[in-house]
Amino acid sequence: MIALAIILTGIGSYTLRAFFIFALSRYTFPPLLSKALEYVAPTVMAALVISMLTTPEGALDAGRPEAAGLICAALVAKVTGNHILSLTAGMGSFWLLGWLL
Repeated sequence: MIALAIILTGIGSYTLRAFFIFALSRYTFPPLLSKALEYVAPTVMAALVISMLTTPEGALDAGRPEAAGLICAALVAKVTGNHILSLTAGMGSFWLLGWLL
């Protein structure tokens, strides 16, 4: 039953994404909107980082693994400018240090 729910959720998620890709493929985005879309990935990354570093009450709750992951991700982002590499390096160092400590 759980496997069926997971499969149906995956199919529904894929269908919704595919629908918008195919429905909007005929149109071109205005240059202003295209420029604004460049900031979506960094904004989402910042929201994820902030939610990881704070408690629900808003207090800062960062340990050594979190700080190491942030520093590593920031350095990789600065050097490469690649979001995927930055995410991979940050999460890798976070998990490794968390496992070692």
